[in-house]
Amino acid sequence: MPFAVIMAGGRGERFWPRSRMAAPKQFLNLVGDKTMLQLTVERVENLVGISGTYIVAGADFKDIIMEQVPHLPQENILIEPFGRDTAAAIGLAALILERKDPREVMIVLPADHYISDVPCFQEVLKSAVVAAWRGQEIVTIGITPHRPETGYGYICQDEMLDTFAGVPAYRVFQFLEKPDYAKAVRLLACGNYLWNSGMFIWRLDLIRQLIEKHTPQLARGLNKIGQAMGTEQYPAVLEEVYAELPRISVDYGILEKADCVLVMRGDFGWDDIGSWTALERYAEKDERGNIIEGRGVLLDTRDTFIYSPGKTVGVIGVEGLIVVNDRDSMLVCSKERAQEIKKVVQAFKDRGLDEVL
Repeated sequence: MPFAVIMAGGRGERFWPRSRMAAPKQFLNLVGDKTMLQLTVERVENLVGISGTYIVAGADFKDIIMEQVPHLPQENILIEPFGRDTAAAIGLAALILERKDPREVMIVLPADHYISDVPCFQEVLKSAVVAAWRGQEIVTIGITPHRPETGYGYICQDEMLDTFAGVPAYRVFQFLEKPDYAKAVRLLACGNYLWNSGMFIWRLDLIRQLIEKHTPQLARGLNKIGQAMGTEQYPAVLEEVYAELPRISVDYGILEKADCVLVMRGDFGWDDIGSWTALERYAEKDERGNIIEGRGVLLDTRDTFIYSPGKTVGVIGVEGLIVVNDRDSMLVCSKERAQEIKKVVQAFKDRGLDEVL
């Protein structure tokens, strides 16, 4: 039975002010009544069981994880002492899980994605596990693009290698960073460029080999941590060594350098829901393209998103805005610059206004 590792350490800064440091977006119910984390756990629990489900996050999030997923064994919450991006988090999880079975398959999933067709997602994931079980390739899931999206990275699909449990697997020619709009239009027209979903499937012994090969500094740190596992020194060694691990993504550190990466297409209604504008795809609009969550009137207003639960809002004569009124803070932003909300969060940090973050 494979292991599923859910990455739940992100800060969700583009969803400020609703997403805060104490409860970022993966712990919010952005679409429906359940949180993004709860939905992610549900999707994989049928495949690996709750005992095979692991969540990687910082210590600050342990209590909220236990509250939202109370049936998860506490030892399945893998705590990072510091945030060091995805390569370190995945490396730590692999280090822990390989002690159970180094030849088992490890599924890596972000905690904050939305998927509408869960049965299709599960079938693709089962096929990816079959492909990864050979221990020869990393498997990633690419999403067929249906718009020129600038907020995602892309995967260039090459020739088909084989079919696993009925799903074709293609070699990856290259990974591309987030494009500008003109390039995104060209990629969409090509037909062989897919959105990078950030889902990865590999055998534990393979990913450890690739860490050793492509990120030797990370490998040395993980080896030190591994030597201390099971001893009284482990907590201190973990904290000391982890602080010095390179801050690097698994995409940049390993996938872009490896020559053994396959991609399977995942057309199961996937969405990253990475910003306020992404929520528009799941909300009801009025005849002028406005969305309002809360109570209010919108006069001579078009294409505007209002989130103000518990408060009454009046809007006159604006277009293309995001207005979020949540607890002690308010955001007013042009939709065209929704991806830049992180800059506001950083500006608050620079000014010492941590109480609103």
